[in-house]
Amino acid sequence: MTAHCPEDPSLERHFKGHRDAVTSVDFSLNTKQLASGSMDSCLMVWHMKPQTRAYRFAGHKDAVTCVNFSPSGHLLASGSRDKTVRIWVPNVKGESTVFRAHTATVRSVHFCSDGQSFVTASDDKTVKVWSTHRQKFLFSLSQHINWVRCAKFSPDGRLIVSASDDKTVKLWDKTSRECVHSYCEHGGFVTYVDFHPSGTCIAAAGMDNTVKVWDVRTHRLLQHYQLHSAAVNALSFHPSGNYLVTASSDSTLKILDLMEGRLLYTLHGHQGPATTVAFSRTGEYFASGGSDEQVMVWKSNFDVVDYGEVLRVQRPPATRASSSGTLTVSILEQRLTLTEDKLKQCLENQQLIMQRTTP
Repeated sequence: MTAHCPEDPSLERHFKGHRDAVTSVDFSLNTKQLASGSMDSCLMVWHMKPQTRAYRFAGHKDAVTCVNFSPSGHLLASGSRDKTVRIWVPNVKGESTVFRAHTATVRSVHFCSDGQSFVTASDDKTVKVWSTHRQKFLFSLSQHINWVRCAKFSPDGRLIVSASDDKTVKLWDKTSRECVHSYCEHGGFVTYVDFHPSGTCIAAAGMDNTVKVWDVRTHRLLQHYQLHSAAVNALSFHPSGNYLVTASSDSTLKILDLMEGRLLYTLHGHQGPATTVAFSRTGEYFASGGSDEQVMVWKSNFDVVDYGEVLRVQRPPATRASSSGTLTVSILEQRLTLTEDKLKQCLENQQLIMQRTTP
C-alpha cells in the first residue's frame, strides 16, 4: 500500500452554454482546452483559464455526437447526426473541413496516436478509417450487423476496437483490415469501448449496466463490474492504467480501482443521465457531461502521487519506446493479467460491496 492518503475527487468548475444534452467531452494535450459536443448541433471549446470566453463552433446541421482532439491538440474532430465528420482548428475563427462517406449518424471519432489518421463509427454499421492531412476516406471495416456506437485505435495504432448494438465488441487489425476477434459476452447493446493505456486490454460499457475488461492477447475476460443501476454510457482510463471512470444513465459517475477490482468512488453531480466522461491527458482532471446540458470538470485527487511518476516512465521518446517504457508496460501487464483466483475474488468482493450498499 502507498503511504499517502488519497482525497476524494472534487468538482472544480462547471461550464454552462449548451442548449441541449452534452454528448461528448475531450481535453486537449496541455489541458488548456476542453471540447464538448451537444444535441444542440454545436461544439464548445472551453478554456481552463478562468474568465476566458468559450468558443462556440456552428457548422453541423444536426446533433454533434462526438468530439476528439488530435494528439498535438492543434485539431479537433467532431461527428454528427448529419452523417458528416468535421475537423476544426480550435481557435477563435473555428474553421473546419467536412469529411463525407458515412450514410447515417456518425457516433464516434478518434485520432490515431500519430495524428495521421482517424477512425469513425456509424449507424450505417461500418467503421471507417480516414487520412487526416490528405483529407480523404481510406477504407471501411464492415462486419457489424447493427449500429456501431464507438471505435478506438490502440495506443500503438495497430489495432482498432469497435462496439455495436449487435451486442459485440470487435477487434480489428488495421493493416490486414481483418476482424481478429469478436467478444460476445454483453447482454445488451455495447455503448462504448476503449483501450487500456498499455494497449494490452480493453474495457467496454453496456446497456446491460455492466463494464467488462478483456485481455486482447488471450481474449479472456479479466474483470466484470455490475455497479450501476442503469446503462453505462461512457468510460475513460486514467493514464496510469490503474483506474477507470464510468458515466451512467443512473446520473452517477463511478471510479473503479482496476488493481483491486473494486469501486472507489460514486460521484453525484448531474441531474439526469451522465452521458460522457474523459480523463485529461495527465489524469489530473476528468470532465463529464450530461443530459442536464452541463459540462463538469473534476479534480482527480485520488492518485496525486502516482500518476506523474508513471507518466514520466511510460512516455515513449519520439522514436521508439525505450526499454524503461517497455518495462513499465510489462509490470502493468503482470498486474493486470489477473489469475482466475484473483478474478473470482474480485467478483466475490463486488458482491459483498453490493450486498452492503443495497438496503
